[in-house]
Amino acid sequence: MRLSADYFETEIPTVSDAIVFITDTSNNAIITFSDVNLDGDFSPLTNFIPKDNTVYELTVIYKNETYKGRASKIKSPTFISVSQGDATLFSGKETEVKVTFQDDAEKENYYLFDFTNTSFLAEDRFFNGTPYNFSFFYQEDEITLPANVTLKMSGITKQYFTYFRVLLSQSGQNGGGPFETVPSSLLGNMINTTNETNFPLGYFHISETDTYNIDLKEKD
Repeated sequence: MRLSADYFETEIPTVSDAIVFITDTSNNAIITFSDVNLDGDFSPLTNFIPKDNTVYELTVIYKNETYKGRASKIKSPTFISVSQGDATLFSGKETEVKVTFQDDAEKENYYLFDFTNTSFLAEDRFFNGTPYNFSFFYQEDEITLPANVTLKMSGITKQYFTYFRVLLSQSGQNGGGPFETVPSSLLGNMINTTNETNFPLGYFHISETDTYNIDLKEKD
């Protein structure tokens, strides 16, 4: 958990003294979270595995104000195959990772991929219900071969897909600089139930995630 800071600040203040818990609305069971390392990252005190088709409510109490948001777990498919390829892009020194997974034809699906700290989004509009394969390219300055990298694929909602797409744009991954027009506040699904004018920035989402580790070899 973090506080907002001025644009040119080099450090973002963390929050470690908030009260954080999740409520299972099907039975009112409480899952309590704690910031054990005092670094702003809260973890459940007991093993927490979200159930299917269940609404969970996140509650954060900080400085006598209460913030709430609701979410249900979104499932994710598993990787069918992951392999290192030989293709390159512009410099000829990129490293290709070839990925295949099976999309679910019964509904619209949205995905968040994390390829070792590089995040990008996908939707199944053009490959609904089919095995989908694509290539991701690590740039020369991102990894040093040989290397072990972790790939993650998470199922997300359409609302979170839209939120994260705007977030990536405002974070500068799509260009811009410090003297561009200041972006507007990006509101998520968390609401301050105590003081609506002091709105939070952030999103409560529960994703099922498939993870794959692959050893990338030096090129011949």
